[in-house]
Amino acid sequence: GRVRPGDRVILNFRPNCGWCAHCSRGQPVLCNGADSERWLLFDGTARLHTTAGRDLNHFARTASFAEYAVVPESGAVPVRDDVPLDKAALIGCSVMTGVGAVINTARVEAGSSVLVIGCGGVGLNCIQGAVLAGAERVIAVDLKANKLEYAKQFGATDVLDASEGDTAARVLELTGGGVDYAFEAIGLSTTIVDCYESTRLGGTTVVVGMAPEDDMMTIPALSLPRTEKVLRGSWYGSARPWLDLPKMVELYMGGRLQVDPLVSRTYPLDEINEAYEALDRGDVARSVLLMD
Repeated sequence: GRVRPGDRVILNFRPNCGWCAHCSRGQPVLCNGADSERWLLFDGTARLHTTAGRDLNHFARTASFAEYAVVPESGAVPVRDDVPLDKAALIGCSVMTGVGAVINTARVEAGSSVLVIGCGGVGLNCIQGAVLAGAERVIAVDLKANKLEYAKQFGATDVLDASEGDTAARVLELTGGGVDYAFEAIGLSTTIVDCYESTRLGGTTVVVGMAPEDDMMTIPALSLPRTEKVLRGSWYGSARPWLDLPKMVELYMGGRLQVDPLVSRTYPLDEINEAYEALDRGDVARSVLLMD
Protein backbone atom coordinates (compact mmCIF):
# COMPACT_ATOMS: atom_id res chain seq x y z
CA GLY A 1 0.00 0.00 0.00
CA ARG A 2 0.90 3.65 -0.28
CA VAL A 3 0.48 4.33 3.44
CA ARG A 4 2.73 2.77 6.07
CA PRO A 5 2.57 2.66 9.87
CA GLY A 6 4.15 5.78 11.30
CA ASP A 7 3.45 7.99 8.25
CA ARG A 8 2.39 11.54 8.98
CA VAL A 9 -0.77 11.99 6.93
CA ILE A 10 -3.37 14.56 5.96
CA LEU A 11 -6.93 13.22 5.87
CA ASN A 12 -8.56 13.72 2.46
CA PHE A 13 -12.32 14.14 2.77
CA ARG A 14 -12.80 13.10 -0.88
CA PRO A 15 -11.26 9.62 -0.92
CA ASN A 16 -11.70 8.13 -4.37
CA CYS A 17 -12.11 4.68 -5.88
CA GLY A 18 -9.49 5.14 -8.61
CA TRP A 19 -11.40 3.44 -11.41
CA CYS A 20 -14.64 5.33 -12.19
CA ALA A 21 -14.94 7.71 -15.17
CA HIS A 22 -14.14 10.79 -13.09
CA CYS A 23 -11.07 9.23 -11.51
CA SER A 24 -9.90 8.14 -14.98
CA ARG A 25 -10.25 11.74 -16.20
CA GLY A 26 -8.05 13.05 -13.40
CA GLN A 27 -10.98 14.45 -11.41
CA PRO A 28 -10.86 12.31 -8.25
CA VAL A 29 -12.86 14.79 -6.14
CA LEU A 30 -15.84 14.04 -8.41
CA CYS A 31 -15.50 10.27 -7.85
CA ASN A 32 -18.80 8.40 -8.05
CA GLY A 33 -17.81 6.18 -5.15
CA ALA A 34 -17.00 9.15 -2.93
CA ASP A 35 -20.58 10.35 -3.25
CA SER A 36 -22.24 7.04 -2.37
CA GLU A 37 -23.41 6.96 1.25
CA ARG A 38 -20.78 9.45 2.41
CA TRP A 39 -21.40 8.61 6.06
CA LEU A 40 -20.15 5.03 5.59
CA LEU A 41 -16.92 3.49 4.39
CA PHE A 42 -16.64 2.27 0.80
CA ASP A 43 -17.68 -1.25 1.80
CA GLY A 44 -20.95 0.10 3.22
CA THR A 45 -20.03 -0.46 6.85
CA ALA A 46 -19.40 1.75 9.86
CA ARG A 47 -16.36 1.05 12.04
CA LEU A 48 -17.44 3.39 14.83
CA HIS A 49 -20.05 2.37 17.40
CA THR A 50 -21.55 3.57 20.66
CA THR A 51 -20.96 1.55 23.81
CA ALA A 52 -24.46 0.17 23.23
CA GLY A 53 -23.41 -1.11 19.82
CA ARG A 54 -25.21 1.47 17.62
CA ASP A 55 -23.36 2.47 14.44
CA LEU A 56 -21.89 5.97 14.33
CA ASN A 57 -21.61 7.66 10.95
CA HIS A 58 -18.23 8.60 9.45
CA PHE A 59 -18.85 12.25 8.56
CA ALA A 60 -17.19 13.04 5.21
CA ARG A 61 -15.45 9.66 5.55
CA THR A 62 -13.03 11.19 8.04
CA ALA A 63 -14.93 11.39 11.36
CA SER A 64 -11.89 13.22 12.67
CA PHE A 65 -13.39 14.78 15.80
CA ALA A 66 -12.05 11.82 17.72
CA GLU A 67 -8.74 10.41 18.88
CA TYR A 68 -8.88 7.63 16.28
CA ALA A 69 -10.31 7.49 12.77
CA VAL A 70 -10.84 4.71 10.24
CA VAL A 71 -10.53 5.91 6.64
CA PRO A 72 -10.03 4.39 3.20
CA GLU A 73 -6.39 4.29 2.09
CA SER A 74 -7.05 7.04 -0.45
CA GLY A 75 -8.32 9.15 2.45
CA ALA A 76 -4.90 9.32 4.15
CA VAL A 77 -2.24 11.20 2.19
CA PRO A 78 1.36 10.89 3.44
CA VAL A 79 3.28 14.16 3.82
CA ARG A 80 6.73 15.13 5.08
CA ASP A 81 7.52 14.32 8.70
CA ASP A 82 8.36 17.85 9.84
CA VAL A 83 5.07 19.58 9.02
CA PRO A 84 3.25 20.57 12.25
CA LEU A 85 0.06 18.54 12.55
CA ASP A 86 -2.14 21.49 13.58
CA LYS A 87 -1.15 23.23 10.33
CA ALA A 88 -1.45 20.07 8.25
CA ALA A 89 -5.06 19.74 9.40
CA LEU A 90 -5.92 23.08 7.79
CA ILE A 91 -3.95 22.33 4.64
CA GLY A 92 -6.23 19.31 4.19
CA CYS A 93 -9.37 21.45 4.23
CA SER A 94 -9.60 25.23 3.84
CA VAL A 95 -6.15 25.72 2.31
CA MET A 96 -6.66 23.12 -0.40
CA THR A 97 -10.20 24.33 -1.07
CA GLY A 98 -9.34 28.02 -1.40
CA VAL A 99 -5.93 27.90 -3.03
CA GLY A 100 -7.07 25.08 -5.31
CA ALA A 101 -10.10 27.06 -6.50
CA VAL A 102 -7.72 29.74 -7.74
CA ILE A 103 -4.86 27.60 -9.05
CA ASN A 104 -6.65 24.47 -10.28
CA THR A 105 -10.23 25.48 -11.03
CA ALA A 106 -9.95 29.03 -12.37
CA ARG A 107 -6.27 28.92 -13.34
CA VAL A 108 -5.91 32.60 -12.48
CA GLU A 109 -3.30 34.32 -14.64
CA ALA A 110 -0.52 36.61 -13.46
CA GLY A 111 -1.39 40.30 -13.65
CA SER A 112 -5.13 39.71 -13.36
CA SER A 113 -7.71 41.19 -10.99
CA VAL A 114 -9.53 39.03 -8.44
CA LEU A 115 -12.54 39.50 -6.16
CA VAL A 116 -13.14 37.31 -3.10
CA ILE A 117 -16.46 37.60 -1.26
CA GLY A 118 -16.28 36.02 2.20
CA CYS A 119 -13.06 36.18 4.21
CA GLY A 120 -13.33 33.11 6.41
CA GLY A 121 -10.83 30.27 6.23
CA VAL A 122 -11.67 29.36 2.63
CA GLY A 123 -11.89 32.95 1.38
CA LEU A 124 -8.54 33.87 2.94
CA ASN A 125 -7.01 30.99 1.05
CA CYS A 126 -8.60 32.18 -2.18
CA ILE A 127 -6.87 35.50 -1.48
CA GLN A 128 -3.47 33.97 -0.90
CA GLY A 129 -3.98 31.66 -3.86
CA ALA A 130 -4.51 34.77 -6.00
CA VAL A 131 -1.31 36.27 -4.62
CA LEU A 132 0.52 33.02 -5.35
CA ALA A 133 -0.81 33.12 -8.93
CA GLY A 134 0.55 36.64 -9.39
CA ALA A 135 -2.73 38.58 -9.41
CA GLU A 136 -2.12 42.32 -9.55
CA ARG A 137 -5.24 43.35 -7.66
CA VAL A 138 -7.14 41.37 -5.03
CA ILE A 139 -10.37 42.85 -3.66
CA ALA A 140 -11.80 41.29 -0.49
CA VAL A 141 -15.37 41.72 0.75
CA ASP A 142 -16.84 40.85 4.15
CA LEU A 143 -19.17 42.23 6.81
CA LYS A 144 -16.78 41.89 9.73
CA ALA A 145 -13.88 44.29 10.31
CA ASN A 146 -11.65 41.57 11.79
CA LYS A 147 -12.10 39.43 8.67
CA LEU A 148 -11.09 42.35 6.46
CA GLU A 149 -7.96 42.80 8.57
CA TYR A 150 -7.17 39.12 8.01
CA ALA A 151 -7.73 39.69 4.29
CA LYS A 152 -5.09 42.43 4.22
CA GLN A 153 -2.67 40.15 6.04
CA PHE A 154 -3.19 37.47 3.40
CA GLY A 155 -2.55 39.85 0.51
CA ALA A 156 -5.74 41.75 -0.37
CA THR A 157 -4.95 45.09 -2.03
CA ASP A 158 -8.45 46.48 -1.42
CA VAL A 159 -11.10 45.67 1.19
CA LEU A 160 -14.81 46.50 1.09
CA ASP A 161 -17.34 46.34 3.92
CA ALA A 162 -20.36 44.60 2.40
CA SER A 163 -22.72 46.61 4.62
CA GLU A 164 -21.68 49.91 3.07
CA GLY A 165 -23.45 49.65 -0.27
CA ASP A 166 -23.91 47.66 -3.48
CA THR A 167 -20.88 45.39 -3.70
CA ALA A 168 -21.02 44.82 -7.46
CA ALA A 169 -21.45 48.52 -8.23
CA ARG A 170 -18.45 49.41 -6.07
CA VAL A 171 -16.28 46.69 -7.63
CA LEU A 172 -17.22 47.82 -11.14
CA GLU A 173 -16.31 51.39 -10.22
CA LEU A 174 -13.03 50.38 -8.56
CA THR A 175 -11.90 48.31 -11.54
CA GLY A 176 -13.39 50.27 -14.41
CA GLY A 177 -15.56 47.45 -15.67
CA GLY A 178 -15.18 44.42 -13.43
CA VAL A 179 -12.64 41.87 -12.25
CA ASP A 180 -11.17 39.05 -14.29
CA TYR A 181 -12.07 36.45 -11.65
CA ALA A 182 -14.53 36.42 -8.74
CA PHE A 183 -14.67 33.80 -5.98
CA GLU A 184 -17.72 33.30 -3.76
CA ALA A 185 -16.60 31.75 -0.46
CA ILE A 186 -19.74 31.99 1.68
CA GLY A 187 -22.48 29.87 0.11
CA LEU A 188 -25.32 32.35 -0.49
CA SER A 189 -27.26 32.87 -3.70
CA THR A 190 -27.12 36.66 -3.24
CA THR A 191 -23.34 36.76 -3.02
CA ILE A 192 -22.99 34.40 -5.98
CA VAL A 193 -24.97 36.92 -8.02
CA ASP A 194 -22.80 39.73 -6.61
CA CYS A 195 -19.72 37.90 -7.87
CA TYR A 196 -21.23 37.32 -11.30
CA GLU A 197 -22.22 40.97 -11.63
CA SER A 198 -18.75 42.07 -10.51
CA THR A 199 -16.86 40.30 -13.30
CA ARG A 200 -15.89 41.94 -16.56
CA LEU A 201 -17.18 40.81 -19.94
CA GLY A 202 -15.68 37.37 -20.46
CA GLY A 203 -14.78 37.12 -16.78
CA THR A 204 -15.05 34.03 -14.60
CA THR A 205 -17.06 33.50 -11.42
CA VAL A 206 -16.15 30.48 -9.27
CA VAL A 207 -18.59 29.32 -6.60
CA VAL A 208 -16.65 27.78 -3.72
CA GLY A 209 -19.09 28.32 -0.83
CA MET A 210 -21.63 25.63 0.01
CA ALA A 211 -25.16 26.99 -0.20
CA PRO A 212 -28.18 25.23 1.34
CA GLU A 213 -29.49 22.52 -0.99
CA ASP A 214 -32.79 24.35 -1.57
CA ASP A 215 -31.20 27.76 -2.21
CA MET A 216 -31.85 29.00 -5.75
CA MET A 217 -30.28 31.90 -7.63
CA THR A 218 -31.35 33.92 -10.65
CA ILE A 219 -29.24 35.61 -13.29
CA PRO A 220 -30.42 36.99 -16.65
CA ALA A 221 -30.13 34.08 -19.08
CA LEU A 222 -29.29 36.42 -21.95
CA SER A 223 -26.27 37.73 -20.06
CA LEU A 224 -24.37 34.47 -20.58
CA PRO A 225 -24.18 34.57 -24.39
CA ARG A 226 -24.02 38.36 -24.56
CA THR A 227 -21.16 38.76 -22.10
CA GLU A 228 -19.41 35.39 -22.52
CA LYS A 229 -19.06 35.27 -18.75
CA VAL A 230 -18.19 31.93 -17.17
CA LEU A 231 -19.99 30.65 -14.05
CA ARG A 232 -18.57 27.48 -12.55
CA GLY A 233 -18.16 25.59 -9.31
CA SER A 234 -15.13 24.34 -7.43
CA TRP A 235 -15.27 21.28 -5.19
CA TYR A 236 -12.34 20.82 -2.79
CA GLY A 237 -10.20 23.05 -5.00
CA SER A 238 -10.50 20.65 -7.97
CA ALA A 239 -7.74 18.80 -6.15
CA ARG A 240 -5.87 15.65 -6.98
CA PRO A 241 -5.22 15.12 -3.28
CA TRP A 242 -2.33 12.66 -3.57
CA LEU A 243 -0.42 15.22 -5.66
CA ASP A 244 -1.77 18.52 -4.41
CA LEU A 245 -1.77 18.07 -0.63
CA PRO A 246 1.98 17.32 -0.47
CA LYS A 247 2.49 20.27 -2.84
CA MET A 248 0.57 22.58 -0.48
CA VAL A 249 2.72 21.34 2.39
CA GLU A 250 5.89 22.15 0.42
CA LEU A 251 4.59 25.66 -0.34
CA TYR A 252 3.85 26.20 3.35
CA MET A 253 7.16 24.82 4.58
CA GLY A 254 8.96 26.92 1.95
CA GLY A 255 7.32 30.10 3.21
CA ARG A 256 5.11 30.71 0.17
CA LEU A 257 1.79 29.91 1.85
CA GLN A 258 0.57 31.39 5.12
CA VAL A 259 -1.02 28.82 7.38
CA ASP A 260 0.07 29.87 10.88
CA PRO A 261 -2.16 33.02 10.92
CA LEU A 262 -5.19 30.87 10.07
CA VAL A 263 -4.98 29.20 13.47
CA SER A 264 -6.62 31.90 15.57
CA ARG A 265 -7.02 29.57 18.53
CA THR A 266 -6.66 25.95 19.58
CA TYR A 267 -9.13 24.01 21.73
CA PRO A 268 -9.04 20.66 23.52
CA LEU A 269 -11.51 18.11 22.18
CA ASP A 270 -13.88 18.56 25.13
CA GLU A 271 -14.35 22.24 24.16
CA ILE A 272 -15.45 21.48 20.59
CA ASN A 273 -18.83 23.21 21.10
CA GLU A 274 -17.12 26.42 22.21
CA ALA A 275 -14.87 26.20 19.14
CA TYR A 276 -17.88 25.97 16.84
CA GLU A 277 -19.59 28.87 18.59
CA ALA A 278 -16.51 31.06 18.02
CA LEU A 279 -16.47 30.05 14.37
CA ASP A 280 -20.18 30.80 14.01
CA ARG A 281 -19.70 34.26 15.53
CA GLY A 282 -16.89 34.99 13.10
CA ASP A 283 -14.40 35.55 15.92
CA VAL A 284 -11.71 33.38 14.34
CA ALA A 285 -10.20 32.61 10.96
CA ARG A 286 -10.00 28.94 11.94
CA SER A 287 -9.71 26.98 15.16
CA VAL A 288 -7.93 23.67 15.59
CA LEU A 289 -8.84 20.88 18.00
CA LEU A 290 -5.89 19.33 19.81
CA MET A 291 -6.16 15.71 20.91
CA ASP A 292 -3.46 16.01 23.60
